[in-house]
Amino acid sequence: MMIRRRARNTLALTATALAAALTLTACGSGGDGARDADGKLDVVASFYPMEFLATRIGGEHVKVSGLTAAGVEPHDLELTAKQVGRVQKADAVLYLKGLQPTVDKAVADSRAKQKIDATAAAPLEDHHLAEGHSEDDGHDHGDHAEGDGHDHSGAAGDPHIWLDPSRYAAVARSVGAGFAAADPAHADDYRRNTEELVGRLTALDQEFKDGLKDTRTRTFVTSHAAFGYLAEAYGLTQVAINGVDPESEPTPARLADVQKAARENGVTTIFFEALVSPKLADTVAKDLGLRTAVLDPLEGVKDPAKDDYLTVMKQNLTALRTALGAAPAPTPDATPDAAAPTS
Repeated sequence: MMIRRRARNTLALTATALAAALTLTACGSGGDGARDADGKLDVVASFYPMEFLATRIGGEHVKVSGLTAAGVEPHDLELTAKQVGRVQKADAVLYLKGLQPTVDKAVADSRAKQKIDATAAAPLEDHHLAEGHSEDDGHDHGDHAEGDGHDHSGAAGDPHIWLDPSRYAAVARSVGAGFAAADPAHADDYRRNTEELVGRLTALDQEFKDGLKDTRTRTFVTSHAAFGYLAEAYGLTQVAINGVDPESEPTPARLADVQKAARENGVTTIFFEALVSPKLADTVAKDLGLRTAVLDPLEGVKDPAKDDYLTVMKQNLTALRTALGAAPAPTPDATPDAAAPTS
């Protein structure tokens, strides 16, 4: 997932969409603390990681509308007039600034009482340099982003903050505080749900630390560079075949670099993501005599009723442990973790 500049200008909203949005805004009650017909806080979430937080933290007190449909990559989103109107009149909007330009525009024009930007709680980092160092901060990021190749086309840095559970927990706290401010009558419930979710994310973080502590190799290869924060958090090295666009073709030089890194680091698996064709990963794996597997960047979940952020991240941990040759681990807790809280 990259912030891509497509042939058509996705930043421009059509005159029809603008007119419809203004009409809906004039008729709606956004920004004045009003609720929908059943008294719930009207929340709009830009894509799945924000929608998950809104649902878990809001519980029975919110009505959550997602702008990005299940199974759709968020950077492909182009808002319809109806969606712009929903943003305009929402009580609260959850989004990640810089990821979806059309959402940023709609949020800027919205009268929502709470505009919750994930990057305010978890500032973005630059995972562009092959050595894993930022030219700006002089800080060693642990060589976690080798071959990362991120190009955010003007954004402040790598947007995939939700793939580090500790950063995601910081965003969760900001969502809880925003909901409490927008709906003080249920502030205690929002705080309780936030702490419950943060506890689960903290436990997940520890599972990753324990599960990836002792591995045969510390390097993994992905079809595109979405896992810089995850690699940084757990002392791994990400080698990305394609850092600019998961659907474009890497150069022969880039493929040669990836093959070299895979051979030198004992890589066994080429990872591809759930929402993109595995063709590229299959080709590289075939050339190297390696296997392929899914490492899900959780930009969208195909079946939210079956899987959620927590279950998919645990699947990612299992996939990484297998690929990296981790030491055997105790039998994990098989208790389902998809149920939303009840307040």
